[in-house]
Amino acid sequence: MHRKSLSAPLALVALLMTPGAAGATDAAAPASGLAYPATERDGTADTQFGVTVADPYRWLEEDVRVAPKVADWVAAQNKVTDAYLDTLPGRDIFAKWMTELYNYERFGLPRKAGARYFYTRNDGLQPQAVLHVRDGLAGEGRVLIDPNGWAKDGATALAEWEPSEDGRYLLYAVQDGGTDWRIVRVMDVATGADTPDEIRWVKFSSLDWAKDGSGFYYSRFPEPQAGEAFQSLNENHAVYFHKLGTPQSADVLIHASPDQPKLNHSTRVTDDGKYVLVVSSEGTDERYALTLHPVKGGKGIALVDDFANNWEYVTNQGPRFTFVTNRDAPRQRIVSLDIRKPGVLTEIVPQQEATLVGASRVGDRLILSYLGDAKSEARMVALDGKPVATINLAAIGSAAGFGGKPGDPETFYAFSSFAQPTTIYRLDTVSGKTDVFAAPKLTFDPKQFAVEQRFYKSKDGTEVPMFVIQKKGVDRSQGSPTLLYGYGGFNVSLTPAFSPTRLAWVDKGGVLAIANLRGGGEYGKAWHDAGRLANKQNVFDDFIAAGEYLIAEGIAGQGKLAIEGGSNGGLLVGAVTNQRPDLFAAALPAVGVMDMLRFDRFTAGRYWVDDYGYPSRESDFRNLLGYSPYHNIRGGTAYPAILVTTADTDDRVVPGHSFKYTAQLQHADIGPKPHLIRIETRAGHGSGKPTDKIIAEAADKYAFAAKWTGLAVE
Repeated sequence: MHRKSLSAPLALVALLMTPGAAGATDAAAPASGLAYPATERDGTADTQFGVTVADPYRWLEEDVRVAPKVADWVAAQNKVTDAYLDTLPGRDIFAKWMTELYNYERFGLPRKAGARYFYTRNDGLQPQAVLHVRDGLAGEGRVLIDPNGWAKDGATALAEWEPSEDGRYLLYAVQDGGTDWRIVRVMDVATGADTPDEIRWVKFSSLDWAKDGSGFYYSRFPEPQAGEAFQSLNENHAVYFHKLGTPQSADVLIHASPDQPKLNHSTRVTDDGKYVLVVSSEGTDERYALTLHPVKGGKGIALVDDFANNWEYVTNQGPRFTFVTNRDAPRQRIVSLDIRKPGVLTEIVPQQEATLVGASRVGDRLILSYLGDAKSEARMVALDGKPVATINLAAIGSAAGFGGKPGDPETFYAFSSFAQPTTIYRLDTVSGKTDVFAAPKLTFDPKQFAVEQRFYKSKDGTEVPMFVIQKKGVDRSQGSPTLLYGYGGFNVSLTPAFSPTRLAWVDKGGVLAIANLRGGGEYGKAWHDAGRLANKQNVFDDFIAAGEYLIAEGIAGQGKLAIEGGSNGGLLVGAVTNQRPDLFAAALPAVGVMDMLRFDRFTAGRYWVDDYGYPSRESDFRNLLGYSPYHNIRGGTAYPAILVTTADTDDRVVPGHSFKYTAQLQHADIGPKPHLIRIETRAGHGSGKPTDKIIAEAADKYAFAAKWTGLAVE
């Protein structure tokens, strides 16, 4: 994420947000005649550092599941939004074409355990992917877990899963209605029957088996107070070991930090099975501490305790451990350390021009994954770092996977691009031979689409890459309706990936542009740092510059540019809409962080201070108030059409953010275009959402964008 300074002085912001009369309601009617539901405004306000900031819609922060008043507001908003969306001619056309584009066989990356291969498969339009297992690589797959029977609406999903080392058991997590909470269970693979083992209140956890299959390691929070599971802050994370056949109450505490309740802890059993590596962090930054716990008991070893750098375990050979780290290498490198002398590092693979984003051990090789200008590269080296081979990938695309084990030279990886769905490959690291494990049968021709990468200058002169995807043969002489997507935060890289919903936009004649904004991880730590905390405005400047470039180059027509982003990207869309409402025809902020003064008070919000700062610190407070979407809506200025989207079970970015933001949009004098919110039920921040809900939401959003950018959907 990134920054610069904002135009509106703090005093003016406070004036614009002066509390209304307690109990007052507003039902603003735009010139189009669209009548919004009445929303109560009260006199709630906070004074910090001499600045009084009104928050007239704070009551909308209450959990919609337990607050009837909020539930009534949601129902009223959805009624108005649904009625408007029903008038859009492109809605059904988009839904039909997206359904066709989604209707292809999709495979997940296989994982080998013993002689068995585990992988997910969706036959096309199933709400959830189904977990299969094969006995041997050439064996016939059989269904192991089909979550599509778990809920009538398809909204209960199979989340994380991990087979035991010998493939006898499967550890798996159940996600209901999109929540981040997990219920963890164990299945006997041979019989398909669940064991009595069940673990509750698991969240943000790795799942890792003991090498002997006797049990597994997981992380959990204390059980929340009644009615607080979807709102309360997540603190006091702890690591436990569960022995198969015992109740959760008997689980053994492995690692906790009661003196530092904000720390999170994940685990990794080392390749030799002798240690459990606990990785601890406080926020979203890759700044970790490492503690090594002997499996057979004994005092833990503090390998790293300064919370200053990224450390990703790759493998170990006895006491010598290999890591990916950004210590003294902002684009990352491979190092090793001897746990008997943890302060001494030996470099194995130095920092390269491309950004190192991952490494894994497969047999006696290391597979290194790089990003070069946001495109995937993969290289194979020996355990001592000596180059072995470059793994050939397509020019513009994304590779993922490359997992493996020290004794097994076989690995699988997935490759996809904007117009090419995921193909799964099997790689033998000894022979170097690559075979297709699973490839989709397509209902369209990828050669119909052109993908290019461009570079444009941001406000301060920084060059920013952007992918542009178009359908060949479409008349572009007048500039095209264009959808610009961005994220810009938390070291997340936007790499080429296949999306049936976005391809539908392109297939109907629109242009798709994806900007690799600062704040992401495309160019390592420096790129991330340039877009967070006091630098957050750089992200907004990068996104605005992307829009200006698309119009200047004749790619997007005047008045034909829509913007989209989710989560941190929802914040992005909200902020740039406030700063440059004249630039955009439509805005699609999804599950966004919209109140930058209270984000750290709910569920996972406290983790985000690494990128956003602390609202309780004056310098951060003033910076956050300067761009907070909820607090900077500019009355008296014409805004683009806006369709906000969120979900009632989002316990990552609680829906109150979007509720309050929408209420303020509808209250403000910002012109005649519609400013609506679409609130999904039995859905969360995104993961676990069934296929039909994905399609329905995307069809609504893109029909809305088509209406206001002039895209003729036929």
